[in-house]
Amino acid sequence: MAKVTSYGGASMVTGSCHLVEIHSIKILIDCGMIQGELWHDNYQPFGFDASQIDYLLLTHAHADHIGRVPKLVKEGFRGEIIATEASLDIAYIMLLDSAALLMEEYESQLRKALRRGDEALVQEPLYTKEHVEDVFAQKKRYARYDEKIKIAPFLEISFHNAGHIMGSAYIALHFREENGEEKRVIFSGDLGSKHRLLLNQLTPLSHANTLFIESTYGDREHRNLKESIQEFKDVVIETLQAGGNIVIPSFALERTQEILWLLRQMHQEGLLQNCHVFLDSPLAIEATKIYHKYPFHLNQELGLHVSLGDDPFSFPQLHLTQRRKDSMEINEVEKKAIIIAGSGMCTGGRVLHHLKQRIWNPKNAVVFVGFQVKGTLGRDIVDGEQFIRIYGEEIKVRAKIHTINGFSAHADRLDMLEWIRNIEGLTHVYLIHGEVDKLELFKSYLKENTHSKVHIVEKNETIYF
Repeated sequence: MAKVTSYGGASMVTGSCHLVEIHSIKILIDCGMIQGELWHDNYQPFGFDASQIDYLLLTHAHADHIGRVPKLVKEGFRGEIIATEASLDIAYIMLLDSAALLMEEYESQLRKALRRGDEALVQEPLYTKEHVEDVFAQKKRYARYDEKIKIAPFLEISFHNAGHIMGSAYIALHFREENGEEKRVIFSGDLGSKHRLLLNQLTPLSHANTLFIESTYGDREHRNLKESIQEFKDVVIETLQAGGNIVIPSFALERTQEILWLLRQMHQEGLLQNCHVFLDSPLAIEATKIYHKYPFHLNQELGLHVSLGDDPFSFPQLHLTQRRKDSMEINEVEKKAIIIAGSGMCTGGRVLHHLKQRIWNPKNAVVFVGFQVKGTLGRDIVDGEQFIRIYGEEIKVRAKIHTINGFSAHADRLDMLEWIRNIEGLTHVYLIHGEVDKLELFKSYLKENTHSKVHIVEKNETIYF
């Protein structure tokens, strides 16, 4: 029988990594970074022999789905990588940025260790920029949405628009058993909400036997997008009128572009007078360029802007700060500044400096527009911690903290249920990529509303199908 073993993204939100074995073929679906409390598990062995993997299929280019690919290559993977062209373009800049941050952290820890005399205890970075370049020297194949790719006489795969981020896909494996029985297994990657600002919607799935589906928001339904947009605008206007600054910890990919599009609309409505908007993220600046390369991934309105040569992510108040020197100069702006900076969960990057400078001031606001994993600074702030520690300094949280969930790039439980109900022949649903309590709630929800068998996948568990 065919089987899949989940080495990451099982009973947890991050680190997606699923090994599928169909006859003689070994396929790894995603190889993501583990984020939050279990971050150091990234240094642990994979649990399988990387050199034996024939294909690596990437659903999309978020770090929790691609972040350990250089480690995979470093440990012997020499198979073929298959993903959409947009995903591979984005993965390149994301992984280079990740390698730079890993090296920066290593060098910082090494300097401290040298002063203590215990430099031998400092762990080498998980991978370097050279390892990232090795990834893109591997054999690659671009997948087009809805196109069948035959990788063995008994097996074909296809990628379909997941509506999550630029280039994202859910993956179908269609294979024939030795007894001639045909089976179709789906790996959702991350699915997008049907209410999105930039992208075309998630493609319906007609039929499948088995589904492995993400469960990030399996416990809830998102707030209405129009209400979330209005809430965002209200926070911005109120904070600027009070002479405060707004810090937006934002993911470089998708969320930043959505915020820029909204701020452009606010500029056109005359709501951003006498203020400055800083995109303080070299990675987000590079990612935004890729959005211009693939207008056919955008919805009709945005795609038309790009096709006509208009930049929907730019407006007069916007300043792009590539250099660290430019980033530091933002501190001189005392009021009416909107600062978009990474990382989205406040686990590193330039946003830490801006939080240190501004989160203690009650005139200011911090606006979270994305999911915060347990064990991250962002989650601590969202959960109401009164004091946070940044670069060794304890800081009082006095700024107004706002969490606007309606911008989520993930489908909520109703979106996922509607998608699942359209799948003919579905007998088994396996839940992955979610926090344990949310997985339990989503399981109950699906059992009440579908006729499929529902199972929560444990880490390292093998499922036969």
